[in-house]
Amino acid sequence: MATIAMRWAGVVACLLSFASSAAAQDSASYSLFNPVPTDKMRDFNTDRPTKSNVPYTVDAGHFQIESDLFLHSFDGSSTPGVNIDAWTVGNPTFKMGVRDNLDLELNLPIYNSVQTTVRSTGATTTVTGVGDIVTRAKLNLFGNAGGEPALALMPYIKWPTAPQGIGNRVVEGGMAAPLAIPLPAGFTAIVMGQIDIAKNPNDNGYHVNLPALVNVSRQIFDGVTAYAEIYAGWSTRADVRDVYTLDFALAWSPRPNLQFDVGVYIGLVPAATPYQIYAGIARRF
Repeated sequence: MATIAMRWAGVVACLLSFASSAAAQDSASYSLFNPVPTDKMRDFNTDRPTKSNVPYTVDAGHFQIESDLFLHSFDGSSTPGVNIDAWTVGNPTFKMGVRDNLDLELNLPIYNSVQTTVRSTGATTTVTGVGDIVTRAKLNLFGNAGGEPALALMPYIKWPTAPQGIGNRVVEGGMAAPLAIPLPAGFTAIVMGQIDIAKNPNDNGYHVNLPALVNVSRQIFDGVTAYAEIYAGWSTRADVRDVYTLDFALAWSPRPNLQFDVGVYIGLVPAATPYQIYAGIARRF
């Protein structure tokens, strides 16, 4: 556990060093203590809704919060003979822009409830508590201003703060790489690959998962954007089943630095949760 955390902390430290060096070469660079002026801030972008992340960072010296107001899932297929009813209420991600092309992020699921019911007997178990804390960084490699292809690296570490039954009580980590591609007719595509170092389900070892997705979005009304996404989660272990989902969402921005959203994840295979619905909010400061 400690070894995994130290390795991923080293990766994050290397990326931070690279970002600082790159930003220092820009004579007009800003920092946490030299904030980007309000009139020079980039467009408001969020890593929600849907599972995709954007490759754009929070402007240096500014802050952003993005959160599920709630997320509800009902799963009667991934575990034979068992129904799993789960809620997350309050799931904020706090973001801090530290350089022109780098932000640091902290995710803390505040309240989680997982109710498990054995269908044959009706026996029910409920576990409640906070979720696992996730720390991550986002390093934009190019295209941070928008309007052109953009790519970022997003290393993360998941810390075991959740009780057993909500989390798995081990440190895990990984890295995502979102690529944004402007398309004709006002569409935007995000193609994202990811590598996860996850604990094996039946022993203390670790294995690699390889999630990937394609997301397409477009503004359909003034301030309203629609999203459609196909997601795949592949595993390198035979006892970890592959997951596929089809995801849809709408986001509404009534003001330049405020967004509300709703969405649904639809499982396409028995290993995937049949549906998850959510509503969320994002605000930039």
